[in-house]
Amino acid sequence: MVLISALGLSFYSVVIPKSEKSKKAVTSSSPGLKKQFKDKGLKWGSEVYFRLFKKEKEFEVWVKKGEEFTLFTTYKICYFSGGLGTKTKQGDRKSPEGFYYIKPSQLNPYSSYHLAFNIGYPNAYERNKGYTGSDLMVHGECVSIGCYAMGNSNIEKIYTLLETALENNQPLVRVHIFPFKFTDELMAHPKVKGLKSYSFWTNLKEGYDFFQKNHIPPNVEVRNGKYVFN
Repeated sequence: MVLISALGLSFYSVVIPKSEKSKKAVTSSSPGLKKQFKDKGLKWGSEVYFRLFKKEKEFEVWVKKGEEFTLFTTYKICYFSGGLGTKTKQGDRKSPEGFYYIKPSQLNPYSSYHLAFNIGYPNAYERNKGYTGSDLMVHGECVSIGCYAMGNSNIEKIYTLLETALENNQPLVRVHIFPFKFTDELMAHPKVKGLKSYSFWTNLKEGYDFFQKNHIPPNVEVRNGKYVFN
């Protein structure tokens, strides 16, 4: 963010890193996405929210309509490493699960994996736990160690939606990553309850349930070593 002063007034201007590659991708993807927005009764430039599900290999894009968010589309995750369970240390080859957000500085239009954005691992919860690792991305191509690879066509569309929302004054875009789509029945299954990630997943489910009920992404804080939502 850059502070600009004019005529005695001060305001902030969003600075988003761009490359020829990202400009070309946004120019190419925008017309089709704009048509989809119009067909669904959505306003171009509205706030967006992302959810990822490992087991289903789905990347959901939700768009704000009125006071709530509505599902715009779902993209297929091409590849992620490490199976279910979150990343806890550098080199474990795991892909993170948890609650993150993206600001303009986290976009990488120069990525070796076509286009990318950093999800912000480790977050406050993970730093509190002493988890290690860095530069965890959602990116193009279909190879990854610890990141989420979307393929080049999908990342161009996701990147366009992300950049457009940030340019239209959404201060940050939330991205919430889950091992699977939570249900009470699944969480009650003995095999799931016996996994070492069960307690952590129970905490994640609270945030998942908040959105399922309200269709508004929760504000996420960390207290006493747990995520809390409001």
